[in-house]
Amino acid sequence: MVNILYCGNDGVFDGMLTCTLSILKRTASKEPFTFYIFTMDVSHLNDQYRPVTDRQVAFFEQVIKDYHPQNRAVKVDVTALYKQELAACPNETAYCSPYTLIRLLADMVEGIPDKLLYLDVDLLFNRDIHLLWDIDVSEVEYAAARDHYGKYLVRPSYINAGVLLFHMARCRETGLFQKAREQLRAKKLLFADQSALIRSTTAKKLLPQRFNDQKFLHKHTVVRHFSKRLFWWPYPHTDNIKQWHVSRVHKVFRYYVFDDILYEYLYLRERFSREEASRV
Repeated sequence: MVNILYCGNDGVFDGMLTCTLSILKRTASKEPFTFYIFTMDVSHLNDQYRPVTDRQVAFFEQVIKDYHPQNRAVKVDVTALYKQELAACPNETAYCSPYTLIRLLADMVEGIPDKLLYLDVDLLFNRDIHLLWDIDVSEVEYAAARDHYGKYLVRPSYINAGVLLFHMARCRETGLFQKAREQLRAKKLLFADQSALIRSTTAKKLLPQRFNDQKFLHKHTVVRHFSKRLFWWPYPHTDNIKQWHVSRVHKVFRYYVFDDILYEYLYLRERFSREEASRV
């Protein structure tokens, strides 16, 4: 069983669909997947901070079961845990949203397996997930690749937290998540959960950039992360093109290798929208 963790509000649905389709379409083995979805309701902070809906999860599970009948989606509402551990902390107004913090509650959620792959939703797998999942993390808390910009601007070993292969048993032993939450409660951090995680790490494994490529796509790239990046043309600027922005993926990146994934996503997204409209 391969165990995946996503986190977010109801706005991560497009990312969940595209990322998951890339996993299922690029993976040769017939091993089933469990997709854990951490979500919460903190709409008192922002009206958009509402949980992933049950209808979204039901549709998502229908899609993944078409690939393997034993695939499953597990929605975990961590609202109570968040209020207990992180509500009103200095990092609640993080650079993205409070949902970036909730993966650090994983050690407190019952039933979470000993090996867990956390994924940001703005990425696509270009090759078989087992190239990543099968990496040995038995002697460390997690494995991660370097941050494309941070490895130059911060330090060579600075990681990007968008792809994290956790050894949960070791994390519980060292108190990684507990220490990170304490960091978040103590003071405002530049990159919130990522900073807290890095500062709390006892032992990690650095992965080659191909396991979390935030700027380029090569044949050997396993994970292409569509994070915000710097463009030099026609003038220096940043842009935040996500994989579900299909026309921009074609126009700006000139990527067509993901078309089987993205066209299925567009079909499924339209189907879900029709189903939602019919309920009104």
